[in-house]
Amino acid sequence: MSDKKWLDLAVELQAIAQNGLCYVRDCYDKERYERIREISAEMISAYSEVPVEKVKDLFCNETGYQTPKIDSRAAIFRDGRILLVKENNGTWSLPGGWVDVDLSVKENIIKEVKEEAGLDVRVDKVIAVQDREKHNLPVYAHKVCKIFVQCSVLGGSFAENLETTDSRYFSLDELPLLATEKNNAEQIHMCFQAYGDHGWKTLLD
Repeated sequence: MSDKKWLDLAVELQAIAQNGLCYVRDCYDKERYERIREISAEMISAYSEVPVEKVKDLFCNETGYQTPKIDSRAAIFRDGRILLVKENNGTWSLPGGWVDVDLSVKENIIKEVKEEAGLDVRVDKVIAVQDREKHNLPVYAHKVCKIFVQCSVLGGSFAENLETTDSRYFSLDELPLLATEKNNAEQIHMCFQAYGDHGWKTLLD
């Protein structure tokens, strides 16, 4: 069996266990669901070589019905070039990040662009809603829904911060080393296509 299949099974077990713990009333069934969750963590640990306790902390610490996490990314253009920000590790990405629980996707995009690129933006259109697992590597133990949004700049300027060290506009044929776990060349190309198409229809996985 492939490593990917093992990971898929572990993720499914985790989801079954978390959903069961959300609704269970019988104390014996509760113990069984907790054990299923432990097994899923042990499987992830064996697959990733991450200590099982760390896996439990990252992978088994939520309550309620299991749903994907949401990651938002902003596509901002100037003179036919796309804005990327430089991460602390030297790779480049579209401004964005996890959507905070107290913000809408739109509000979160505006906040992330301000924090990472120093810009005030207007949200124009949704480019795509993607299942991360279908597009990005490495595969995560938790599921992620990625939302790409095209924005226009209203003002502001870049200032180095805790998350990013630089901000530049790039053409499609001069892309730097990308943070491919967040956005790859295929996704950047998709954003360029959406930018040039006034009749663009949101892509949905």
